[in-house]
Amino acid sequence: MMTFQDIFKSSFLENITEFSAMDTLIGLLFALVIGLFIFTVYKKTFNGVMYSTGFSLTLVGLCLVTTLVIMAVTSNVVLSLGMVGALSIVRFRTAIREPMEIVYLFWSIAAGIVIGAGMVPLAVIGSAVIGVVLLLFANRRVHENPYILILHCRDEEGERQAREFADKAVKRFAVKSKTVNAMGIELTAEIRLKDAETSFVNRLSGIDGVGDVTLVSYNGEYMS
Repeated sequence: MMTFQDIFKSSFLENITEFSAMDTLIGLLFALVIGLFIFTVYKKTFNGVMYSTGFSLTLVGLCLVTTLVIMAVTSNVVLSLGMVGALSIVRFRTAIREPMEIVYLFWSIAAGIVIGAGMVPLAVIGSAVIGVVLLLFANRRVHENPYILILHCRDEEGERQAREFADKAVKRFAVKSKTVNAMGIELTAEIRLKDAETSFVNRLSGIDGVGDVTLVSYNGEYMS
């Protein structure tokens, strides 16, 4: 008759003896350091509308979790097959707001995989190169930052005067949408400023026939 002790006298406990606490701690320590480096690079290169602390911390956690998973997978072939099946049912519902966030997510995952596989020098050198490239090019301004100008005009005459004034006050003025209703006319335009000067908005709002003027920073992505 099989006893309680015989049940646990199996390959499960034998695999535990192959576990090295020191190797695990060293790997997780390197994953933490590189994860914090990715966190810092993301924070310095972020140029979106709203900075998300939660996403930044996700980069650190993702690097640590991936490292831990790869360590377990590389130590046992049977476990690796089971892990592939388990991870195949995972679905992520969070929408990516900016394309650059995908780069940082893959960077964290790749760093975790490489560290978990024991190739720490590759993870360090690769992360250093990627970080330097992103720091050099992510915030480089290749053109002027665009803005969205929203005008509310009471009639066509007010719209005409506002457009003529805006054409002279800004470097580029391109109408994106126009809405006409009983309250008046709403005009939305993409503009490029001259020397980051925004005082023209004050003078624009003083034109007869213009109700109110709104200037919004535009990051190139239309919000739905």
